[in-house]
Amino acid sequence: MNATRNKNGSHAEIASTEFGGREDLTAVETPTPLRRPNANGDGEIPTGSPPDKGAAKQRLTRTLAAVAALAVALAAGVYYFWFVVPFQSTDDAFIEGYVIPIAPKVAGYVDKLLIKDNQEVSKGDVLLEIDPRDYETSVAQARADLAAARSQLDESQARVKVSQAKVVEAQAGVIAADAENQRAADDLQRYKSVDSSAVSRSAFDAAQSKARSAKANLEAARSQAQAAGSEVVLSQAGVETANAAVQQADARLHQAELNLSYTKVIAPEAGRVTRRAVEEGAYVQPGQALMAIVPHEYWVIANFKEIQLTHMRPGQPVTICVDAYPSHKFKGHVDSIQSGSGARFSLFPPENATGNYIKVVQRVPVKIVFDDDPNTQLALGPGMSVDPKVRVK
Repeated sequence: MNATRNKNGSHAEIASTEFGGREDLTAVETPTPLRRPNANGDGEIPTGSPPDKGAAKQRLTRTLAAVAALAVALAAGVYYFWFVVPFQSTDDAFIEGYVIPIAPKVAGYVDKLLIKDNQEVSKGDVLLEIDPRDYETSVAQARADLAAARSQLDESQARVKVSQAKVVEAQAGVIAADAENQRAADDLQRYKSVDSSAVSRSAFDAAQSKARSAKANLEAARSQAQAAGSEVVLSQAGVETANAAVQQADARLHQAELNLSYTKVIAPEAGRVTRRAVEEGAYVQPGQALMAIVPHEYWVIANFKEIQLTHMRPGQPVTICVDAYPSHKFKGHVDSIQSGSGARFSLFPPENATGNYIKVVQRVPVKIVFDDDPNTQLALGPGMSVDPKVRVK
């Protein structure tokens, strides 16, 4: 047995026994931990290994992780019920607007082109001018025709006055012939009332002949008066014809002046010129598409799934985000919901009553209008993609 001193100063005995060629080492004495006075010097505390703090740290870590997970879940729930559930959105939405095609009303060569591509124009601005010389000639001809028609009208009105004067003259002739006829008839009656021996046969025959002549003259005067009256009616009809000719000439003049004014193609609305397809010097025809004007009046057509329309109503507020300007948020509201899906009004609507049927969620167009006019400095236009978010709750 060998005695040795350990690091703590205690003695230990090690028995060394050889048995079967092996050496077994057995500790015969367990070291006793030293005790040292406490801070007050009135006792002793163990001076062995300090308690293990790893388990406490793990428990603290697990507790903090659980609290963090609970906080994240709570935040996610609040976000979902506050920012997701009350809203419906779709990326199948586009800006729509009016597109006004510009076409000439008269044919001719383009004399002046006063606009450029994508230029802003105001209502009433002249976009282009067609060579006006042919139409100026037409206006001059129409004015001459109108002057001739008015002259013919004046002549017809004067003819009516002449005819009316002839009627008065004819009526005076009738009165004179009637007086002469009455005198001749009275003379003949006196000749007949006296004895035949007192009047010669020649004088009686003369009186009788004069009476017949006076009667014939009266009939002729009456016929002339009737003819004069008919001539007045005919002259008045000529006045009506001349008046109609004046109106026709005036209408032709008005049309010629309109055609002359049509040589200047005017912008019907304020907006931006797009798709210009005309150049100076080109020959254009009536109805030919020359360009288009897009007014600054836009709205959004959003194609929502039919299952998103459960709580959607007109008037609900909408936040509109245009893909081209993600930093701009536009305010709007739901204007109307189309009565029917978009597929139903397509060029080839589906026929669900034939063959096998597979249910497909349909989309319904919803019109969304802007609350404020969009900034004209932004290049907004029909067909641009937007992401509308409708607050339905």
